[in-house]
Amino acid sequence: MDDTTLLMIPGPTTVPKRVLDAMSQPIVNHRGAEYGEILGETTAMMSDVFQTDNPSYLLTGSGTSAMEAAIANIVEKGDKVINVVGGKFGQRLQQLTEVYGGESIEITVPWGHAVDPAEVKRVVEENDDAKALTLVHNESSTAVVNPIKEVGEIMKDYDTLFVVDTVSSLAGDNVKVQDYGLDICLTGSQKCIAAPPGMAAITVNDDAWNVIEKTNSPRYYLDLLKMKKSGEKQPAQTPYTPNVSMTYAMKEALTMVLEEGLDARIKRHHVGAEATRAAAQALGLELFANEGDYSNTLTAIKMPEGVTDDQLRGTMRNKYNIELAGGQDHLKGNVFRIGHMGLTGLFELSATFTCLEMTLKEFGFEFETGAGVAALEEVYLKN
Repeated sequence: MDDTTLLMIPGPTTVPKRVLDAMSQPIVNHRGAEYGEILGETTAMMSDVFQTDNPSYLLTGSGTSAMEAAIANIVEKGDKVINVVGGKFGQRLQQLTEVYGGESIEITVPWGHAVDPAEVKRVVEENDDAKALTLVHNESSTAVVNPIKEVGEIMKDYDTLFVVDTVSSLAGDNVKVQDYGLDICLTGSQKCIAAPPGMAAITVNDDAWNVIEKTNSPRYYLDLLKMKKSGEKQPAQTPYTPNVSMTYAMKEALTMVLEEGLDARIKRHHVGAEATRAAAQALGLELFANEGDYSNTLTAIKMPEGVTDDQLRGTMRNKYNIELAGGQDHLKGNVFRIGHMGLTGLFELSATFTCLEMTLKEFGFEFETGAGVAALEEVYLKN
């Protein structure tokens, strides 16, 4: 892969030059006033994007580090945790629950479908002593979006904490942490925010802090109480050495998000998602996710009969320099995924579907030439 490769995967996304340039600034003392000011400005913008008045914290680590922090700080051995599992990342939160000694109460959701809020209500009522409910907002392994607003309304009636992973949705779909009643919300740098991979963020409300303060669990690097104490210092700090250059990147990337406007950015992602689905269907391709549960930041497409994953994605990569994502777990070889997050728009999608058409024709598929791009155009013209 070279620097001309077009990344059309669900993260990491193409990083804007402004953000890359920001990373080249000189390293400063991570305990000094200058870094403290940068950190404070960045976490304040992070809270703006989370849409909460609660403080946010940066973690030097991928989104999984924030997933682990969320679980490690609230789960003691024997605690019940309700895990919604409908894909690879819901499964990861369940595995983390078990690593920290929690008793997982699984809500099993077929891959490709969103969880039914009524089922959540039923299970929470049956397990009202559960410490937390975990839910992945945008399950990128299946290209499904889960109804966090509706589930949040249900959870307001229970003491069970609502923990939500928005790694592949924040800044690309509607995530209103405070309005939706999310007690702990986490995200990553490399998807809709369009910064390089390697930094995560988490925000915690008062109900969650009350639980964290009473939880005696093994944690050190990911101790949220330490993050809170350091973050309240003047100047703000992190408990351990942060990635200074990545903080610069996050600051610039979040500045770009807010310059565009959160509502405008979310609408742009929604339009890109609608256009991608329309273009795929215009080529006779079948979407993997259940209708009505479609993600707004990526699309999973069933691998058409008569072509293998290596042939389709290999040709796109090796011949056209466009990188698509494959399926995960039992979906490997059965689906391919197109990311339309971050700065991705009509230009990138047009190139992708032009080359996808040529790839499919190369393997004997028949359809009207230009049908995919024409479908893209129609969606963008009406929006």
